Amino acid sequence: MTAVLQVLNLCGGYTPEVDIIKGLTLSLRDRQIATVAGTNGAGKSTLAKAIVGLLPQIRGDILVDGRAITREPAEKRAQLGIGYVPQVANVFGGLSVLENLQIVASVHGCKGRIEEMFARFPALAQRRRAYASSLSGGERQQLAFARALVPNPKIMVLDEPTAALSPAKVTESFQLIKTLPSFGVSVLVVEQRARQALAVSDYGYIMDGGKIALEGEAGILLADDRAAELYLGRGRAPQEATTHREKHAVPIIESAAADVPLLPVPMDS
Repeated sequence: MTAVLQVLNLCGGYTPEVDIIKGLTLSLRDRQIATVAGTNGAGKSTLAKAIVGLLPQIRGDILVDGRAITREPAEKRAQLGIGYVPQVANVFGGLSVLENLQIVASVHGCKGRIEEMFARFPALAQRRRAYASSLSGGERQQLAFARALVPNPKIMVLDEPTAALSPAKVTESFQLIKTLPSFGVSVLVVEQRARQALAVSDYGYIMDGGKIALEGEAGILLADDRAAELYLGRGRAPQEATTHREKHAVPIIESAAADVPLLPVPMDS
């Protein structure tokens, strides 16, 4: 299946002297959910900013539907179909729910999408006149997602979507993320809660030190004992994921300097 998003040998950071992303390559297929996981400092949020056009220093290639967008500003990337939900400051607290959506719709000329969002997010419809600052954490996240969906993007980049949520709302959030492809979008989730994010994903990438340390189908990564110990936290994956892994194992190239997997070698499916 053709990739809607390709990131090829990407390097970059916030100053010319220091690369936080170091030769990273990944892709996202149509209506796929892919998670980019990793510990704090791995470069996950920096990658998200690079894709949406908010990282000042980048080298390499970013393509949407085969078109190079590496030199395009953030506004142009949004016009080309990249939606972005940042970790913080993702809604206007001093505006109502309706006004938050109207601002986006006005900029992109798609006011008819507002009622569609209310139909898909009934909790927001019930509170359309309420200030965004009065919403619960889960409602605020729904509004952030709805804002990103109003322009009908091809791709949504979610930066740590569960970071500001109470534990009770985290599972609800991941279930909401799971529904996003039904809007016709492909979803790239940058998330520290790796196991929960992978559980609702089709594919996964694990970052370490600005690079992709492991990648593979989400079920395979969840079932991989070494991945679990090094990156995903302890705990066994479901038995069905283990069975899937036995059928489609992904070998790992070992680091010459340390006993840590650095790069996967994907096998043909």
